[in-house]
Amino acid sequence: MNRRNTPSKEAILDLLSGSKKALSQDAIERQLDIEINRATIYRVLNRFCEDDIVHKIVAEDGKQYFAICKKCDDPSEVFQHHFHFRCLSCDTIECLQVPVEYSVPNGYEVQNANCVLTGVCDDCS
Repeated sequence: MNRRNTPSKEAILDLLSGSKKALSQDAIERQLDIEINRATIYRVLNRFCEDDIVHKIVAEDGKQYFAICKKCDDPSEVFQHHFHFRCLSCDTIECLQVPVEYSVPNGYEVQNANCVLTGVCDDCS
């Protein structure tokens, strides 16, 4: 669907595009250069998810993070549904750039994967 471009959408998209890590809604709200109310931020983020512009990561505590994965731009790459890593030390979430192997029983077909691995990231170890 073709949606109207607004200053709010541009600001949120610019922020996510410039970030190497996934951002929570409150982190996005703190880092924006313009004032946008919380409901508008959630609405924009959810529309970005619907339009496959960003993807949502739900951490084990239920908190939602949003990211633009650089490899998700190419639909021919099987990277759209991938794993993430949450650092317990610095509390950042990032897309894992390498595939994580998993298997499911015969007869099951995986259509979506939302997995967050937790531990200590390279920067903190």
